[in-house]
Amino acid sequence: MVEDSGTDEEIPLPNVKTAILSKVIDYCKYHKDNPPEEIQKPLKSTNLVECGVSEWDNEYVLFELILAANYLDIKSLLDLTCAKVASMIKGKNTEEIRKQFNIVNDFTPEEEAQVREENRCGLSSKPVEPLDARSDKAKVGVKMLE
Repeated sequence: MVEDSGTDEEIPLPNVKTAILSKVIDYCKYHKDNPPEEIQKPLKSTNLVECGVSEWDNEYVLFELILAANYLDIKSLLDLTCAKVASMIKGKNTEEIRKQFNIVNDFTPEEEAQVREENRCGLSSKPVEPLDARSDKAKVGVKMLE
């Protein structure tokens, strides 16, 4: 972008922290001459390396990178970070996911009952089921859970 304009003007990126932008730049530099492989979807394993992700990428992913990749429109980085999250929750029930991400259940019993009714598959005590029947409604990351 800066090269195209022929100036050295700063480009404000208020939604991306400096440390995260540094990681995005590292990712882009690494993949400039080493394009990332397409991530297999649906995920066949909770191990991303078994799904076509390089060891470098597997060790690289962080949650804030999802926001930065989305904001900066870097599709391959967004796919990688969403696949990492999908691999972390695949096959887990609600309580296991809460434990994995340190999520406190602050719903009242009534609120929880209402949410469970509205989103039966989303707050099930069973592992996440495949989404084949709803694939037209699936979004990035959710489709990877099939």
